[in-house]
Amino acid sequence: MERSAETRVVVELVDRPIESDPILDALSDLDAGAHSLFLGKTRRRTADKETDYLVYDAYRPMALTELRRLADAAADRWQLKRVVVIHRLGRVDLGEASIAIAASGGHRREVFEAIPWLLDEIKSDVPIWKQEHWSDGLTEWVHP
Repeated sequence: MERSAETRVVVELVDRPIESDPILDALSDLDAGAHSLFLGKTRRRTADKETDYLVYDAYRPMALTELRRLADAAADRWQLKRVVVIHRLGRVDLGEASIAIAASGGHRREVFEAIPWLLDEIKSDVPIWKQEHWSDGLTEWVHP
């Protein structure tokens, strides 16, 4: 993950496992006293169904545009120093991260408020689709 010293927001769609160390490095800012990282991982059970794995697909150009719009909005609204949003595409096995949202700011309250807001907005507004692959062999596309 590359960014210049002036870059406040990083958004990526990746086809590989999400690594947390580069994300935490990207949050670095000497004026930020609060750093937080959320990882959304594939869980084994959803309600009464057992998941084998997930597959994510996206309309990449629009998804990146929307991710950047939302990350910029969060950075402005909560005066964040840095925001990183990475969403994985393709197959995501149990225990692997499908999304990482991280932020740094002057104080914890702003960071703690921004991350769940970003996650909710991403789930409702960004053209990324999830296909559940269940242990019984059935599949289901999900998009809120």
